[in-house]
Amino acid sequence: MAAVLKLYNTLTRERENFAPIDPSRVRLYVCGPTVYDFAHIGNARPLIVFDVLYRLLREIYGRKHVKYVRNITDVDDKINARAAERGVSIRELTEGTNAVFQQDVSDLNCLPPDVQPRATEHIFEMIAIVQKLIDNGHAYASDGHVLFDVPSMADYGKLSRRSLDDMVAGARVEVAPYKKGEMDFVLWKPSKEGEPGWDSPWGFGRPGWHLECSAMSHKHLGEVFDIHGGGIDLVFPHHENEIAQTRCAFGHDVMANVWMHNGFLQVEGEKMSKSLGNFVTIHELLHEDKFGGRAWKGDVLRLAMLRSHYRQPIDWTVKALEEAEKTLQRWYALLRDKKPAPGALAEPFVEALCDDLNTPGAISELHQLAKAGDADALLRAANLLGLLHDDPAAWDGKASADIDAAEVEKLIGERLAARRAKNFAESDRLRDVLVGMGIKLMDARNKQTGELETTWEVG
Repeated sequence: MAAVLKLYNTLTRERENFAPIDPSRVRLYVCGPTVYDFAHIGNARPLIVFDVLYRLLREIYGRKHVKYVRNITDVDDKINARAAERGVSIRELTEGTNAVFQQDVSDLNCLPPDVQPRATEHIFEMIAIVQKLIDNGHAYASDGHVLFDVPSMADYGKLSRRSLDDMVAGARVEVAPYKKGEMDFVLWKPSKEGEPGWDSPWGFGRPGWHLECSAMSHKHLGEVFDIHGGGIDLVFPHHENEIAQTRCAFGHDVMANVWMHNGFLQVEGEKMSKSLGNFVTIHELLHEDKFGGRAWKGDVLRLAMLRSHYRQPIDWTVKALEEAEKTLQRWYALLRDKKPAPGALAEPFVEALCDDLNTPGAISELHQLAKAGDADALLRAANLLGLLHDDPAAWDGKASADIDAAEVEKLIGERLAARRAKNFAESDRLRDVLVGMGIKLMDARNKQTGELETTWEVG
């Protein structure tokens, strides 16, 4: 690829040219699920975002030269509580939940990571890191617990850049007699009867949540690797504490060179919450009629997710899913009775994607390829985004052929309003939605008023 991959690094707060430590072994780690319940649609965002990054890295460096690790947390207080609540064993809960998760991720057309390590299979590595931290003077044992000594790390908080007061609030600090300082966090804690646990130098117990990712990333990617990803909600305290543990255990200035975080997701303009009744899981979206009165194809969920830049907030709406579906129907219609031919990816598409995973820009290029009738180029580019892998015959194109004139006029009005407000990003998004519906837009100035007016036709 001629384009240079640029990624926004949360650690430096800058977009940087990506330069792997070893181009023959590019290493990516992403925080995976805690398998106590089905993953919600907010959890799908990092799954899809970092799947696109994984696909792009494989395209640039070659499939054999990229290693993607996404963990499974199968020991956690939430798991213990949910298993007790349901009256099932912890193993039964985690196995069943993980099976659903794996199917959901497959239905979203995410490639399987190269390694999916489970926390319970890495207890030995966790104990070894804890011992290193004690030996290095960065941790201490107290009353069956082992805690990380936060003041022992001079630049703790470098990733999140929070004040001490903000960090105390964000970490939901627990006041306990066995802690030296209020910010000190648990590396190892004792297990009660009936709770999972393992023998250790500090007694029968289990790891703290933050420790798990330090151990699994170290075992499978090394002491320092290229990219660590996850949701913006993980920056503090989880990723901050991962960095502290790993750096202080192994003596490096960084844990990963690039830290990437996707933005928050809300549903129909509100924060997703069970109390508001708008909490929806990936599984429900794919198989039930809870959202919009119907189930949705994985391609639809994926395209709707990628229409927003990964670092920006996203509003998950029925309207967005309907727009994505109409776009996909037109694209699949173009692919019918055509066999794709090998070839290069369209350069504007690659340039957009290499610009910090600018998927809205990349999708805009897909619209242009579709408009030009270039089915081969459309399929190659869409496949890199994880789209258009279904059999075109499975998509009913009738809905896309019946243009809703009132809906078109409404979208055109919203686009013109966005232009008048100089909200060009929203204007461009609405233009792409209309183009995706098969609408040809014609803008012109009214000679008498000077106002921009838009006419349209199907074509």
